[in-house]
Amino acid sequence: MLYAIAILGDESRVAAWTPAEESEVMDRHKQLRQKLTAAGGLGPVMRLQTTATRTVRRYSDRKFITDGPFAETKEQLLGIYVVDVPTFVDAVAATEYLNFEGGIFEISPLTWLGLGVVPEKIPADEICVTRPRK
Repeated sequence: MLYAIAILGDESRVAAWTPAEESEVMDRHKQLRQKLTAAGGLGPVMRLQTTATRTVRRYSDRKFITDGPFAETKEQLLGIYVVDVPTFVDAVAATEYLNFEGGIFEISPLTWLGLGVVPEKIPADEICVTRPRK
């Protein structure tokens, strides 16, 4: 099944890591990517830039654009993994490689829609499907 693992944390704390701390965390990311690649279960991985971006909120016909962070939280979205693993427990196990002080990991099942495919409605029984294999 496909899962998104959203990595959240305090970006100012992450920015203050020493080179050794950064290296240690990135080494664990590398180990996870190698493990998932070997099992054929690694999807896109992204590390987001700082929240010097904008947040857009829409309410009916009104649009509000504010400075980050992305949501009304103390943590910022730092990165995303898309993994194809057999169970939710396996997705949780992946976070052991990603763990850092103050890190929060939100795991959500995904539906594979394909590139450029936007269905009118996602059927409820297809919310947690495995992506098609080539």
